[in-house]
Amino acid sequence: MGIDNRTGDIELSTVAVPNEDQQSQDLEISNVFGRAEDGEVFSLPPADGGKDAWLFLASCVIFEAVSWGNGSSVAAIGTTATGLLYVSAPFWFIALKMNPKYRRPSVFVGFVIMIASLIGASFAKSVSQLIATQGVMYAVGASMHYYPLFIYLDEWFVLRRNFAFGCICASCGAGGVIIPFALDWVLRTYGFRTALRTWAVVAVILTVPAIFFMKPRLPVRHHTNVGPQRVEFGYLKSRTFWILQSASIIQGLGFFLPSVYLSSFAQAVGFTAVDGTLAIALINGAQIVGAMFIGYLGDRCHVTTGILVCSIGSVVAVFAFWTFATIKPMLFVFAFLYGVYAGGYSTTWSGVAKTVRENGYPGAETGMIISLFSCGKGIGAVVSGPMSEAILASDSFRSNAPYAFGTGYGSLLVMTGITAFVGGSAWYAKQFKLIH
Repeated sequence: MGIDNRTGDIELSTVAVPNEDQQSQDLEISNVFGRAEDGEVFSLPPADGGKDAWLFLASCVIFEAVSWGNGSSVAAIGTTATGLLYVSAPFWFIALKMNPKYRRPSVFVGFVIMIASLIGASFAKSVSQLIATQGVMYAVGASMHYYPLFIYLDEWFVLRRNFAFGCICASCGAGGVIIPFALDWVLRTYGFRTALRTWAVVAVILTVPAIFFMKPRLPVRHHTNVGPQRVEFGYLKSRTFWILQSASIIQGLGFFLPSVYLSSFAQAVGFTAVDGTLAIALINGAQIVGAMFIGYLGDRCHVTTGILVCSIGSVVAVFAFWTFATIKPMLFVFAFLYGVYAGGYSTTWSGVAKTVRENGYPGAETGMIISLFSCGKGIGAVVSGPMSEAILASDSFRSNAPYAFGTGYGSLLVMTGITAFVGGSAWYAKQFKLIH
C-alpha cells in the first residue's frame, strides 16, 4: 500500500512503543496509519465516523435485532434463550478477548448454529426438544455470533461510544415492535414450524450482508504482535463498580414486569387483548427514543446523570400513569414513557465503563463491563420471574384499593416503581462522594 506525505508525522510504530496499553490506545484514537512488526504499513479507517464506522454500526443494529428477536409462545423457551444470552456474556467476551484470531470465525460459526437451531426446532416433537434447540442451542449460537461486536465497538467508536451503544440498544426496541407482530401472524396462520423456518430465512437475508461489515478496525496481527491479550479485572474490587452494578441488577428485577404482565393487566381491567399487545409494542418502540437519548446524554454527562433521568422517568411513568391505566389512554401513555426511560437504562452501561476507567482502572474495557452488566441484568430477570409470580399470588391490594392498585396487579406496580427508584441510587452515591 502506498504512503503519502502525511505518514512522516503521524505514522505509528508497534515496535517503538513499549507499553501495550499505551500502544493500543494510540492505535485506537489514530485515524490514519500504523506499521506492523513485519514492516507492512496499514491504513486505519476513521474512528467515530466515516463510511466504515457507520457500516459497522449498521451491522451491529442488525445483529442486535436478529440475535435477540427469537420469540416463542412457550415461556420456558424464551426465558432459556434470553437468560443464557445474558449470563453467558462475560464468558464469551473473555474467550474472544484472549483469542483474537477466533473473533471473526466466531461471528460466522455462531450464525450457522443459530440458523441450524431454528431449523432443528421446526422439526421438534416435544417441548423439551424445543427448549434444547430454540432455547439452549440458539443461545449458544447467538452468543458466539453477537458478542464479538462489543470488542470491535471499542475500536470503531471512542468519543461517540455511548451514542453508538445507544443505537445498538435502540435496534432491540425496533425489533420488539416489528418481529413479534410478524411472527405472531405467521404462527397463527401457518403454525410454529413454518414460523420458525420463516424466521430462519429472514435472519439469513438480513444478516448475511451485515456479516461482512462486522469486522475489527485494528488488524488481527496488531493484537497478536503485542502479546497475550489480557482482561482487566481489578475493578471487581472497586466500590464504584459494585454500586453501579447493584443498582443495575435491582433495576432489572422490575424492568421486565410490565412487558410480561401488561397484556393480562389490560384484559383484567376490561380492555382487549389487542390493546395489551399494542401497549407492549409501544414499550418496545419507545425504547428506540430512550436508547438514542440516553446514549447522546452519556457522551456529554456523567453516567449517573443518565441513570437519574432513567430512574425518575420510570418512577413517574409507573406511579403517575400505570396507577390510572384503568383509563385506556393512560395505559398507552404509561407504555410510552416506561419504554423511553426504563428502556434507556441499559444504554448507560457504556458510560459505566468510562466512569470505572476514570476511577482508577484505565484498562477497563467497555465490552467487558457491558458483558458483566448484561449478566447482572440476566440474573435480575431470572429472579424476577418467580418473585413476581409470588407477589401476584399474594397481592394485598386486590379489591381494597382504587384504580390499578385494586386490579390484582397493585403489588407488581409497587415493585416495578420501587426497583426503578433504587436503580437510580448510583446518582445519590455520587452526591455522597462514593462515586467520582
